[in-house]
Amino acid sequence: MPVHNAPDQLIGILRDTVVALVRRDGHDLSARQLGVFLTVYMSEGPHTVRGLAAALNVSKPAITRALDRLGELDLARRKTDPQDRRSVLVQRTVKGATFLREIRSIMVEADNTVRTVAPSVPANTESAARRAG
Repeated sequence: MPVHNAPDQLIGILRDTVVALVRRDGHDLSARQLGVFLTVYMSEGPHTVRGLAAALNVSKPAITRALDRLGELDLARRKTDPQDRRSVLVQRTVKGATFLREIRSIMVEADNTVRTVAPSVPANTESAARRAG
């Protein structure tokens, strides 16, 4: 049976993951770039700029800018669709797959930390102080 995290635990995992990504060597991604990256790597393709824009409910130029950055970092690449030369396909890369594994490892570690610390330390001390007062 799966173990479910409380909302504060999920926020703690997100915080720890983002902080670890920012602290690591190399470049970090904006929330939009990370959203595009994770959509490409976590959902079935093929992915197009138009499809990503629809999936994320943002403009095609916003997706293009995010893909420009992902391309600079070799986390994704664009290729003209051989079936429809007007369409651009977004492809995964080896470096991107490695980055996804790194994110997974960071999240597992963050989850373990939150599960160990959460019972004794409130995630939001301000709200805990209000409840106590």
